[in-house]
Amino acid sequence: MAPFLAYEDKGPVTDGQPLVPPVPLVLVHGHPFDRTMWAPQLDTFSTARRVIAPDLRGYGASPTAPALTDFSGFARDIEALLDELEVESCVLAGLSMGGQIVMDCYRLFPGRVRGLVLADTFPAAETPEGVRTRDGMADRLLREGMRGYADEVLERMVAPYAPDEVKAHVHRMMTATAPEGAAAALRARARRPDYRDLLTRVSVPALVVVGADDDFTPVSDARAMHAALPDSALLVVEGAAHMPNLERPEVFDKALGEFLTRVDERQPSPAPPRL
Repeated sequence: MAPFLAYEDKGPVTDGQPLVPPVPLVLVHGHPFDRTMWAPQLDTFSTARRVIAPDLRGYGASPTAPALTDFSGFARDIEALLDELEVESCVLAGLSMGGQIVMDCYRLFPGRVRGLVLADTFPAAETPEGVRTRDGMADRLLREGMRGYADEVLERMVAPYAPDEVKAHVHRMMTATAPEGAAAALRARARRPDYRDLLTRVSVPALVVVGADDDFTPVSDARAMHAALPDSALLVVEGAAHMPNLERPEVFDKALGEFLTRVDERQPSPAPPRL
């Protein structure tokens, strides 16, 4: 059973189902956030398709125990949730750490993935310095809590010029995160695999998105992913930093909508009725 206490599962209410329903969309949040970071996309896309947004283990209202020790645990949690919700296949979209989790999902169960959305993320494994930095941050969060960190990075997560309500939402998510869950994820993430070779073997369409002013995962990282993926589109969102889905949702959603339409059109036609 999937270890989630909380997830959104929204979709259109109709009298009948189309012969080929739109592909479900699964949204994977980043660190240290929760499923509410996808609120604009849940509202936009659930009018026409099923949209699922879980709280990852240790985040939001999901449990922090058992503590995550291996990064692939996130992907296995998502696979278990798909089983529980009877979702055979889907488009997987993730931002930042969520994008790396989406890559791990494709590594572990590619047959269930119809498309990838990789936003403000990067595929390389952590450097030795990066491992030390993430481990040190994990220690700090356990020692001090989340507020000091949230105050420091807020205007890197979203641009300094972002709307006040967006800043407040992002700060609220960060300070509400359990330090134990965030620390466990940081240590596991520091030891994640390298996904660069995997990207060259992706056989489904992909959409790569990045905020033009993102200095956590700069535009150069997004361009490299776009070049590595066999079938991808690239969107650089002007007027956004690390969270373009919240900072410029109208731009993000337009590109995502066009991508989802393309994935839907690739679905096989239903078999003709037997006479």
